[in-house]
Amino acid sequence: MTDAAIPTAASLRQTVEARLKKRHAQEMRFRLYGRMAIIVALCFLALLLGRIVTQGYSTFVDYRIAVPVYLDPARIDKADPTGANYDMLVAQSILTKLGEQDDDLGEKSGKVMEIMSNDLGFQLLKMVREDPSLIGKTITVTGPVKSDAALYFKGQIKRSTPQDSRKLDDQQLDWMDKLKASGAVTSGFNVSFLTNSDSTEPEQAGVLGAIVGSAMMLLVTAVLAVPIGVLAATYLEEFAPKNRWTDIIEVNINNLAAVPSIVYGLLGLAVFSNWLAVPRSSPLLGGLVLALMALPTIIIATRSALKAVPPSIREAALGVGASRTQTVFHHVLPLAMPGVMTGAILSLAHALGETAPLLMIGMISFVPGVPEGFTGAATVLPVQVFIWENASERGFHERTAAAIIVLLVFMIIMNLAAILVRRRFERRW
Repeated sequence: MTDAAIPTAASLRQTVEARLKKRHAQEMRFRLYGRMAIIVALCFLALLLGRIVTQGYSTFVDYRIAVPVYLDPARIDKADPTGANYDMLVAQSILTKLGEQDDDLGEKSGKVMEIMSNDLGFQLLKMVREDPSLIGKTITVTGPVKSDAALYFKGQIKRSTPQDSRKLDDQQLDWMDKLKASGAVTSGFNVSFLTNSDSTEPEQAGVLGAIVGSAMMLLVTAVLAVPIGVLAATYLEEFAPKNRWTDIIEVNINNLAAVPSIVYGLLGLAVFSNWLAVPRSSPLLGGLVLALMALPTIIIATRSALKAVPPSIREAALGVGASRTQTVFHHVLPLAMPGVMTGAILSLAHALGETAPLLMIGMISFVPGVPEGFTGAATVLPVQVFIWENASERGFHERTAAAIIVLLVFMIIMNLAAILVRRRFERRW
């Protein structure tokens, strides 16, 4: 019988070195795959943001026209100034500035109306109503050009495109070039996009109503979801007995956090709208639905923050005579507050970007103004994006991307607030 060969020190060294080399190669491959994954994710993010910015930045450039208009007393009745055609007065004044004469059928005036906003006519009517003595005088009104004219100035409608493939003909493009060359049309920052509410005319549409509606809805969500979520998590983590029932509750909370948001919309439609008769398309109804959706996330984040507090804090408080309630609310919860606030802010930021549940409860109606109250009709930024993207006018499409930029700015601000809160109050153990 032969004895088994005993490995020498050199062979053992070679085996160990081979294994180390193989392990180092695996680590290098893992790092490479990780870096490649990060690069791919950043590329997709850059592609998404780049597409949104390149499509929406032009919305913040506004083209406005200043027109001197003679308020002809023969065409405006002082007793009833609303009966005059102010859009026609503006169009004919623009033709005069261009050195053109209108024909008998008014075809040229009709073409001019296609490149100027009807906001100019509304301004004239408002001024004459407030001061009838303006009739017989020449006043200058300033307003936006039509959305198609603005797209031409921005280079999105090109003269090289065949005339039958664009809304504006060559004569209208010539007129716009003349008006811009004469200084009647000027460009600047589009403040009206942030100060106007929704409109049927793209050049007059803005996001103020949607911003106010989003803020009101988010306020309702925060007032309801944050206190209820924090108190529920505190009870489950610090006071509730550990038994089968609490285990079932914990599993259900985790499952609710993964439920599709449209299910919460159906629940809100059935309970809050149909049963409790909360007004549809209102910030109150939207806030109630989003509060239901945010509750599981807030509870999970709060419980994680409470678990991160060292047990020694509880033991020290109880050791000096504090009650269980005093220990939790005077020591544990304040120390866990950075994590609690971070989870709450992130859940609210997630709720701000939700669209599906709001569509289910009817927040898709056209709202031309700022919400009058928590029970009045309102729209929000995600729904505004949905409405504009489905509009037929081309001018709404660039406003869709601009509204997404505004929404992203709000979400970035909320995420930065969460980071600052955590860094400001975070304690390392």
